[in-house]
Amino acid sequence: MQRVSLGRRLSKRWMLIVAVVVLVVAGFAVYRLHSIFASQDVTSTPSGAGNDIVPFNPKHVVMEVFGPPGTVATITYLDVNAQPQHADAVALPWSYDTTTTQPAVFVNVQAQGNTDSIGCRIKIDDAVKDERTANEVNAFIYCLDKSG
Repeated sequence: MQRVSLGRRLSKRWMLIVAVVVLVVAGFAVYRLHSIFASQDVTSTPSGAGNDIVPFNPKHVVMEVFGPPGTVATITYLDVNAQPQHADAVALPWSYDTTTTQPAVFVNVQAQGNTDSIGCRIKIDDAVKDERTANEVNAFIYCLDKSG
């Protein structure tokens, strides 16, 4: 029976031993870096943060078109979502009444009637933001509010 020396065994497996030593040193270095840069601490928002959000007060928006009795008008307007709308051959008075929770509202109304007088009004939360009247043949009118 032959005895194989320890040096001979190590010379055959030196790459495996170097790889294990490198892995151990690298693992220890990563462990130390984690503790230095505090990556073990979990940072999150406090659970009460959702309660700090204050909802916007609802806005009550009213657009009106008015004229003498029997007036018929063509009306185009932007609703509270700024989408164009159209109403044809509408008997006056006419109104668009809605409520929104958007922080700002951009509304516009235009109308042309078949009489010599027509008017429009935009109210937000019962405050008149714009009001106009026109007195001319086939009167045309517009009202605009972008501050809402």
